[in-house]
Amino acid sequence: MNDTVTNILLVGVGGQGILLASEILSEAFMLAGFDVKKSEIHGMSQRGGSVVSHVRFGSQVFSPVVPEGEGDILFGFELLETYRSLPLLKPGAKVVANDYRIAPPSVLVGQAAYPRGLTDKIKQRCGDLLLVDGQGLACTAGDVRAANTVLLGAVSKRLAIEEQTWRQALEKMVPGKALEINLKAFAMGRAL
Repeated sequence: MNDTVTNILLVGVGGQGILLASEILSEAFMLAGFDVKKSEIHGMSQRGGSVVSHVRFGSQVFSPVVPEGEGDILFGFELLETYRSLPLLKPGAKVVANDYRIAPPSVLVGQAAYPRGLTDKIKQRCGDLLLVDGQGLACTAGDVRAANTVLLGAVSKRLAIEEQTWRQALEKMVPGKALEINLKAFAMGRAL
């Protein structure tokens, strides 16, 4: 291990499984022998508001918060939240984004329109974008609620952690009744 700290940001809307995904990420990094720090910001998350989770890992990590402009990987569960979080990334960062839109309250009440062309805007800002049909693949795996695990599988391919370590983290963090579907969803994401 070297002194480099890797900074991962998970962003989306309350109810998308962001906190479980950040727990699984953290567990995988700990199982792989890294020091890990995690922080979460819940903005009215139970009401469909923004959720941001910071996960940092390396040989030694002092702060749980990713400094602005230092994100290595953006793990986006919703397109608008992904776009809003681009300033947190460093040049050359990787983005794995769910191709999914959740209308914010201003759109729902007719005060604004959901922005168009977000995928193109994200690509312009960050050339390394993997757009994932998280809901579609999760349905194929057996449960739409496993979209977070599909995305986690896609992100896992961008990190130098053994697949078996990811599997161990999933087995530890996912409830037994949901484990089989989540392992399948994770494998589908890894295959992208």
